Amino acid sequence: MEKDSVYLETSLVSYLTARPSRDIVAAAHQTITLDWWDNYRQHFELFISQVVVDEAKLGNSEAAAKRLNILEGITHLDISEEVDNFSRTLISDEIIPQQSLEDALHVAVSCVNGMNYLLTWNCKHIANAKKRAEIERLCAEFGYFYPIICTPEELLLGE
Repeated sequence: MEKDSVYLETSLVSYLTARPSRDIVAAAHQTITLDWWDNYRQHFELFISQVVVDEAKLGNSEAAAKRLNILEGITHLDISEEVDNFSRTLISDEIIPQQSLEDALHVAVSCVNGMNYLLTWNCKHIANAKKRAEIERLCAEFGYFYPIICTPEELLLGE
């Protein structure tokens, strides 16, 4: 049986490797992310892009090393001209703000490459109910497969 494909956006890796948070919501996200990583990721074929790697390198060097270690061995999807063009359309259509090019690239990589899921905790620009509908419309307009954009909590295999 073929596994569904999942594009891992950087926020997932950040929650997975961060020090335990004192903020109750962030701590819950960390717990859910760790549960998904430990118990469910093997049911999926995982993908990232260079954008994830570049974002993972930012910040504290020790934390960056943990993030990069998690990403080792995960298949990379290219930032092709087609991906770049679609990301710019997401911005020019004001679906994703201009200052959030990386978020647009994550969405574009997932759509252009036909991912089944885009897994993220970025609920501002990506896993946002209003944005999802707009992204789906744009995918249909350009003939791309629309990935299910969700958080790890939504991808716990029906539990």
